Amino acid sequence: MLSTVPLSTSAQRTTGPPQEKPIVVPDTLLSPDPELTALDTIPIPADSLSLSDSTKIMPANDITTDITYYAEDSIVADFPNNKLYLHNQAWFEYGEMRLEADLIVIDWANSELYASGVTDSLGNITGNPFFKDGPSVYEIRKEMRYNFKSQKAIIKDVVTEQQDGILRGETIKKTDDGSIYLDHGYYTTCKLTTPHWHISSNKIKSIEGGQVVSGPFNLYFNGIPTPLGLPFGIIPNTPEEKASGIIFPSYGQEQARGLYLRDFGYYFAINDYIHTRITGDIYSLGGWGVKNQTAYRKRYRFAGSMNIDFQKFRSPETEENPVDYNTFRIAWSHTPESRGNSRFSASVNAGSTSYFNNIINPNNYYNNTTADLSSNVNYTKTFTGTPFTFSAAMRHSQSVQTGEVQLSLPTMSIGMNRQRPFENVKFEPLKTLNFSYNFDMQNTITNKVDPSFGVDPDLVEDLDEPELVPFTPSNFGYLLDNANNGARNRIPISSNFTLFNYFTGTASGSLTELWYLKKINYYYNPSEERVDKILEDGFNRVTYYNTSFSLATNIYGFFNFKKGNVKTIRQHIQPTFGFSYTPDFSDPSLGYYQEVQTDAEGNTALFSRHQGFSYSGAPSGLSKALSINIRSVLEAKVLDKKDSTDQTATKKIPILENIDLSTSYNFAADSFNLAPFRISARTSFFERRLSVNMATTLDPYATQAYMGSNGTESFRSINDFAWNNGQGIGTIRSATLNMNASINPSNAQNQGEVRDELTNQFIQQGGVMNDFVESEINRIATDPSQYIDWDIPWNLSFGYVLSYNKAVSGRRNITQTVSVNGDFSLSEKWKINFNTGFDAQAKEITQTMVGIARDLHCWQMNVNWIPFGRFTSYNIDIRVKSTILQDLKVSRRRSFFDR
Repeated sequence: MLSTVPLSTSAQRTTGPPQEKPIVVPDTLLSPDPELTALDTIPIPADSLSLSDSTKIMPANDITTDITYYAEDSIVADFPNNKLYLHNQAWFEYGEMRLEADLIVIDWANSELYASGVTDSLGNITGNPFFKDGPSVYEIRKEMRYNFKSQKAIIKDVVTEQQDGILRGETIKKTDDGSIYLDHGYYTTCKLTTPHWHISSNKIKSIEGGQVVSGPFNLYFNGIPTPLGLPFGIIPNTPEEKASGIIFPSYGQEQARGLYLRDFGYYFAINDYIHTRITGDIYSLGGWGVKNQTAYRKRYRFAGSMNIDFQKFRSPETEENPVDYNTFRIAWSHTPESRGNSRFSASVNAGSTSYFNNIINPNNYYNNTTADLSSNVNYTKTFTGTPFTFSAAMRHSQSVQTGEVQLSLPTMSIGMNRQRPFENVKFEPLKTLNFSYNFDMQNTITNKVDPSFGVDPDLVEDLDEPELVPFTPSNFGYLLDNANNGARNRIPISSNFTLFNYFTGTASGSLTELWYLKKINYYYNPSEERVDKILEDGFNRVTYYNTSFSLATNIYGFFNFKKGNVKTIRQHIQPTFGFSYTPDFSDPSLGYYQEVQTDAEGNTALFSRHQGFSYSGAPSGLSKALSINIRSVLEAKVLDKKDSTDQTATKKIPILENIDLSTSYNFAADSFNLAPFRISARTSFFERRLSVNMATTLDPYATQAYMGSNGTESFRSINDFAWNNGQGIGTIRSATLNMNASINPSNAQNQGEVRDELTNQFIQQGGVMNDFVESEINRIATDPSQYIDWDIPWNLSFGYVLSYNKAVSGRRNITQTVSVNGDFSLSEKWKINFNTGFDAQAKEITQTMVGIARDLHCWQMNVNWIPFGRFTSYNIDIRVKSTILQDLKVSRRRSFFDR
């Protein structure tokens, strides 16, 4: 028997959200409202309810939480069958489950729901079901059945979003663990009603928190099937890649290395703290490679990544232009979080020089133009309750162009914080008197070995100039024997005090002692008529000291204007005058210097016995020097035209952010007492979009021409000022100009800030740095609008470096380089980007890249072209934008191997 129960007005609440109606067991057994019963035209037998078992109508053990429901039109109860019918904009909630539809049928006996839309007289369907179960949402085009006890469901024609992907199927079965099975379904990352692309398969399974697995599938573009497909597919369905699995390779062909399979391997999700992947490459013409990429992270402690790449290739003997290399690269980044009294950090970027000459990513502009590699590994510890700290470091620098390598392995130091033994004394010079202690020790290894120390002639051909010894494991023992090491003890003492109310005085002194395990012995070689030197083993010390006194003050100047946009110009001048005293430690009796005959005539000279050592040796010659440094800052306060609310509002702009002038005069020197003038300045324009840095050195002494031994005219300095010889105020010996600008219509970050921020974010999230990631980060950094905001119409960055040097001999050297990169939009969806430059010294254009990007909604197309140079190449990528499908792309590449 059916009973129609219209909702009362108070239950609909037209002025607010619908009122939830909790169902409390056993409310279906309550007597109906007499007024509502009177309206019922269907007679009800008097004892029909008494024959019903209440446990069969709504079993108490099936309901674990409150159930609420609502219907805009009506609720129809079928008591004999224990069903409720909810009509028009109805909803049903049970725990984290919510179902919305124009028709919902609740079957209490079987704990099931049925939902569908309603078809009107014109055949239009309205109110299709919308189902939400926890984080999963299902948009249903036809109907569904759901058991809210077992949480299983059967759904007809449904669309659901799983992470970044969208699944749709004719029939879907949902299990209690959240997994779903699709019959005749598709998968896509395009969220349009008619997607631009999709993968179609008769069978698809989505495992919650795992992956999407399909049977045989085809790739569709705009509804058109393509011949692209595979017997099965596995798509990750977790945001943090927590599952281990096989990494499928990419394949292709190169002219030099032949057919290849790249990056085939396995991904190990070892635990929540560390993930690693091991992959390999193989080439048909005789090459292979192995890579390991590891990311690790411990929350609140540290995070990092390590990449190791080894590549080996040798062309067949019949190859006209053979390629032969064994090369490697290591990149390690470790970032700690401040905690406790110790800290360890690392940034390692090392590898063989041949790596960048052979294993290069044609799309990685940044790596192709990198000339140097550097690494730093640091450890610091503070000893609680003491003034002492300890630090150790390993540093590495390598020139890709020259092959020169330097290792500081290790560098250690112990420092004591400044101590103030008289801080309770009222007399200010004693009150501020402080001293500290620093101990440094370092061991430097370099492959640029000085042959004068007895270099093996088999390794070095020219014994007159330093040569680069190959930095290989077989030579490491030899390089270690020629390492440069030593230790330094230093005790600085200083005191600050005020003089005449406006001056700050600083008196300081320093005692230094150096420890070495070797020293140089010089002797005159009459047969070769030269000075030779040999190393003598044995512990020896070098002790010296110096003192200084300085005065500093501040001078302010204000220039006010009553008319115009400029209201005030402010100048800040900070002059500093200092006097330093250093004794002469070149007396041979001290043992720091050796007097040696230099020619057959019997002339002698002093040579330091620690020249070229880690901390050099004791200073030679008496020094009583007066130093002068003047620093000036010039700023202006102008009207702020952007502030429309206050016509008198002002803002500060820099005219000269700083300009420094420094020199010194040594009263104890017998000649050339005045040191060169050093001038530097820095400023910026256009709201700091253009920065300008300048520096120059001015030699105040005159020069004089003379005839060299080879009969050519040359110049040398004379002990007289230039203005006394009609040569002006002096000669500019060096000058540099560095200009950098980044211009776009928005206040975007500069490239370096964008690159650092993205790299740190990626590593902190446990990402693994590799060539693809670096390429994407640098692409974003050099073209922010391409990835961040396509509405930015253009972006332009440029740099200009001018360097000038003039030696005393009259030889000049001028270098200048220009670099330009940027992008501009042809339309809302088309963008062109470029990188280029010009080396004026070599008179050639540096590596140039031109790219075209097209926004295809759920896809993005990139065309990059390097038209000339060592890495001539082009590539075309059509890439899915989804973060979990970045390897799904259609590519046609040609690298510089194919020239």
